[in-house]
Amino acid sequence: MKIYWNKENNSKNLIGQRVKALRIEKHMSQKALAEQLQLAGYEFSDLTVLRIEQGTRFVPDYEVVALAEFFHVSCEYLLGVKNEK
Repeated sequence: MKIYWNKENNSKNLIGQRVKALRIEKHMSQKALAEQLQLAGYEFSDLTVLRIEQGTRFVPDYEVVALAEFFHVSCEYLLGVKNEK
């Protein structure tokens, strides 16, 4: 596994800003997002979501897929490879 760490902004993931934007777009709290992901069978807490959004947590590939599926966007969009959802 390749671990990403952007030392310029001290971020440990690529998806935090887009996850936050998508969550706000859906008018959801971090807790509500975590609860929905838990219902889908993933181990997320509101603290997990907070750390992803702040860039202080590494995000494994299966969580990128889970978030992309939940928000109905591509993994490439979350990772910043593509700009269209």
